[in-house]
Parts: sequence; structure tokens; C-alpha cells
Amino acid sequence: MSLDLNPPQQEAVRHTASPLLVLAGAGSGKTRVITRKIAHLIGERGIPPRHIAAVTFTNKAAREMKARVGKLLGQTPEGLRISTFHALGLDIIRREARHLGLRSGFSIYDNQDSANLIRDLMRRSFGDDGNQAERTQWRISAWKNDFLQPEQVLLEDKSDVISAAAMRVYADYNRHLRTYNAVDFDDLIMLPVLLFREHPEILDKWRSRIHYLLIDEYQDTNATQYELVRALVGDRPGLTVVGDDDQSIYAWRGARPENLMRLADDYPDLRVIKLEQNYRSVGRILRAANALIDNNPHVYEKRLWSELGYGDPIRVIRTANEEDEAERIVAELLHHRFQKGTRFGDYAILYRGNHQSRLFEKQLMLHNIPYYLSGGTSFFAYSEIKDIMAYLRLVTNPDDDNAFLRIVNTPRREIGPTSVEALARFAGSRHSTLLNACFDPGIHAELRTRAVNSIQAFAKWVVDMSQRVEAGESVEVVRDIIRDIRYETWLLDNCKEREDAERRMANVNDLVEWISRLSR
Repeated sequence: MSLDLNPPQQEAVRHTASPLLVLAGAGSGKTRVITRKIAHLIGERGIPPRHIAAVTFTNKAAREMKARVGKLLGQTPEGLRISTFHALGLDIIRREARHLGLRSGFSIYDNQDSANLIRDLMRRSFGDDGNQAERTQWRISAWKNDFLQPEQVLLEDKSDVISAAAMRVYADYNRHLRTYNAVDFDDLIMLPVLLFREHPEILDKWRSRIHYLLIDEYQDTNATQYELVRALVGDRPGLTVVGDDDQSIYAWRGARPENLMRLADDYPDLRVIKLEQNYRSVGRILRAANALIDNNPHVYEKRLWSELGYGDPIRVIRTANEEDEAERIVAELLHHRFQKGTRFGDYAILYRGNHQSRLFEKQLMLHNIPYYLSGGTSFFAYSEIKDIMAYLRLVTNPDDDNAFLRIVNTPRREIGPTSVEALARFAGSRHSTLLNACFDPGIHAELRTRAVNSIQAFAKWVVDMSQRVEAGESVEVVRDIIRDIRYETWLLDNCKEREDAERRMANVNDLVEWISRLSR
């Protein structure tokens, strides 16, 4: 089992005498250590799988970890727990529901369910119009992640309008959840901790079930998750956490990288093993990374190194702004592909936040470069962008039936689905496009006069816009389309919150500005 592990990895796998922190740099094989340790505990130490639990942050990572353990042992061990924090918490709640005042079959509110309840409470109890529901929901979630209950947050500063509103609704929100026999996503961690504090006998039962607890990405744990770990482990040695304070990027959603530092205080006999050999990058990249990381505050120092060679020089390119950056990157990509004869699939563009993707997407689309967006929503996949793009597709190509179907009643034009279905049948019988079928005299026999008038008015408007595009008025046409269809008004009327409508309209304006720049 140890043939493909380096010495620090082997040491981490075999250590069980005390709580263990594996300080794992990027690309150092931390997942391999966790899976090998689980296999080691079961296969070589003889620990029953039902006494082992491993926790990670995504369902995908949990599935992959379970598959790796099964491959190492020849089969997936029965009773082994490998899950997310929330799945572990849900299991505890389901088994102990009556102690929490919950009945079997309780509901789990998702973000939308929670927002709807909060909006309703703000309207009924405080006369609020519900426009702050999303921010109030976020604040309540943050309090739960920080393990703060309603009576504790009432002691906070109320000068912040959002906090004051959230304080007023927090306790009422929790009461309504219980009345509806429901919990929200944050309760899946908070309720087990409260349960263990109020019922020591239940905590003892769960400690007797979980003897060894292994946790991945520990720097991303929040305060409530930390309390759950402390409760389950107690003063026993069976804790292994893997983390790296230099990879903590989720403080904005409650993660506390200082949880790594607290380990030494809570577990005086904590063993720290550093994984510093990187299997992913060449030396030159690691040297640059180490130089940057040196500026971070550290409790545990580490230096990443590699046996993959030193690598090519790192190029630094300065551009005037984000738009120029995206344009330059795509130009560099095309130049390199032309020189080397590579495939588009050989390249990757990395960025810090999902909001940055649209700059690169626009350049990639402009140059007809196929791409795949990982871990986010494409700018061109937003419904409002799809709507406007469908209008542009139809006025530039009146034969585009898919575009016609998307926008014929968006915004609403009193053209119902029955009328559209009848139009589609008629167009099929005449081997015509949907737009051309609108002008066919035979349409009067298929649809009611009112429907024909609405459809033909829309079709004539599309033709007029199409003729203007052919005359070279492309940018003006885009702006006039959005004005004529009163898209902003439609968003305001159909979005539950004004902020959502404004955000979506901002996306539309961003699209228009991009098209305008292209035409200059």
C-alpha cells in the first residue's frame, strides 16, 4: 500500500496515536492520503468500517473518495461513512428527530423556500415589502454558520438596517420552520451541535459510533462545523484533518481558516505533518507561488517543491484594462495554436471569480472558439441574454424557428401556446418557416382573428427590424428592440425582487455595450 506514497504521506497514513493535522500544499496528494488512511484503518488495523467517517465539502468529492477506497480494498466497505458535512448532519437529525421536536418526514428548505418564508414573514409581521428578503436570508445564514442563535444576535449593533431587520425576523423564522416541520440547509449542522449540548447521552451514542473522523479541506470549515467536529471527537485521538491556510478562499461565506490554528489549542498533543512535495507543477511555478505565499501570515511554514524539472520562464503581460486582457489572452491562445498545431481542448483560462468569465466568453465567441465553462453559469446561458440573443438571431436570420418560438410571447403579446402550436402545424403543412407562415393568407382559417392580428403585428415588426439591420443600423436596432419590447418593464413586473430585475437588466446592458464596441 505504501509503494506510491512518499515518507510524509506514509507517516500521515499510519499515525493514529493522537489528533493529526496534515498540512497539505496544493498538488501534494492530500486526497490520496485520506483514502489510503481509511484503507489502512480497515485493512491493516482491523477497524470496523462503521466506526469510520470521512467528511468533505462536495457530493462529487465524497463519491470519488468512496470509489477510491473501494478500489483499494476490492469493494466498498459496508457501513463506512463518506459524505459532506451536511449529509452527516442530516443523518444525525433523521435518527434523532424526536429529540429536536421534529416528526419523521420533515422537510428541508432550499434557498428559495427559505427566501419565500422570510419574505412572507417580513410582509406579515413588519409591513415590509419583501425587497430585503434575500439579504436578510444571507445574514441569518451567516449567523447560523457562526453558531449564533437569535438571543445572541440581539446583542449586536442594530445600526445596520439589514442586520436590524434580520434580527427581528430570525427567531420568528426558526419558529415557523418548526411549525412547518422543516429545517433549512444551515440547520443541518447547527441542530446536531445544539442536540449534543442538550443531550450528552445522545452525544455519547454518536461517539461510540464514530471512532475515527477524517476531514478534507479543513481551512474551509465554519464555526458551526468546527463545533460539530469538536463534539464528535471529544478528547480522543481519532481525528485527522487535511488543510492548507494558503488555499482558503471562502471567508466570504463563513469559512474560518483560523480553525487550523485553533487545533493546537484544543488538542495539545496534536501532530502536524507537512506535505510539501508537489506532483502537479514545475519548480519555476512553485518558486513564484512560494514567493507570493511568503507574504501571508502563517502559523505553520511550508515550502513546496517538485521533481518535475524547473520549467519554462513565466511571462508577465500588462494590459490597460480587463477588456484588453481578455482580448490579449485569446490572441495569445490563437497564436500559440497556430504555431504548435494544438487543439482548443489543450488550453485553459483560469480566473478568480465567475463574474470575470463573460469577458473571456465574449472574445471566444467573437473568434468562434468552442469552450466549456467549468463551475459557473455562462453569461450567454442567462435567460435574459438568451432572450435578447434570440431577438437578434431572428432579425438577422428570419428563418430561425427556434429563435421565433423563444421570443414570440416574451414579453407577453397575448399569443398563447395554443395559437403558437396551431401556427407551427400550419407552417409545417406549408413547408414554411414560422415567420413566413404569419403572412400566409391561409392562416386566417387556422387561428382566431385576434390571434392572427397579434402574430402578424409581431412578424411585421421583426421584418422591419431585419430590414434596418440590412441597411447597417445594427447597434441602433439592438437598442430599439429592447425599448420596443419594454424588456426592462417586463423584468420588473415578473421578478420577485427588484434587485433581481435590476441585475438581469444590467446583464442586458452589458451585452448591448459589448455589441456596440464590436461595431466601432
